[in-house]
Amino acid sequence: MRKGLVAAWLIFLFAGITFIFWRNEWKYHLPTPVPANYHPIARGALVALPTPADKLLAGKPLFLHFFNPDCPCSRFNMPQFAALVKRYASQADFAIVVMSPKKFTSQQLQKKFDLPYPIPVLSDSAVAAACGVYSTPQAVIIDTSHQLFYRGNYNRSRYCSDEKTGYARLALDGLLHRDYSQIFSPLALKAYGCELPTCSK
Repeated sequence: MRKGLVAAWLIFLFAGITFIFWRNEWKYHLPTPVPANYHPIARGALVALPTPADKLLAGKPLFLHFFNPDCPCSRFNMPQFAALVKRYASQADFAIVVMSPKKFTSQQLQKKFDLPYPIPVLSDSAVAAACGVYSTPQAVIIDTSHQLFYRGNYNRSRYCSDEKTGYARLALDGLLHRDYSQIFSPLALKAYGCELPTCSK
């Protein structure tokens, strides 16, 4: 009887550890499931952003950062986004699309994530649909002709923070150098991270 209880306890403990590992580690190594009603937006397609987001398309390429504060990848990825803002602020416009019921102001995000200046904040899920985004974090780059140049990952790592595979940075740099022949890795374009509209902590 006693051995049976000990065995049951050990099985329960092992199952709990396995679940925690899956929840906090392994599932973020798998691609984000594609929603059943997903409508992809092809590279080069015209992007029709809803009002007032469409006002951001003015003269410079637009870099949209899709962010969910409850998504581990999103939280740990913010330094990479901040670095891009600091590096390309004079050449591109930036905005943060918050995919969460939580509300943030530009000033709150600037202070929390050490952004160089207040970045416009959007919270309309229609922006994600217009860009073909179904997970966070995701980067979207729209060129000055309002065409989708890049939609994908920042890089490939557990917390989307690996500088060696800086897909979003390479895409933005390529656009600014008018390199429309860039071929992006499948790992750059296959979404990894948290599902929309919410994700687990």
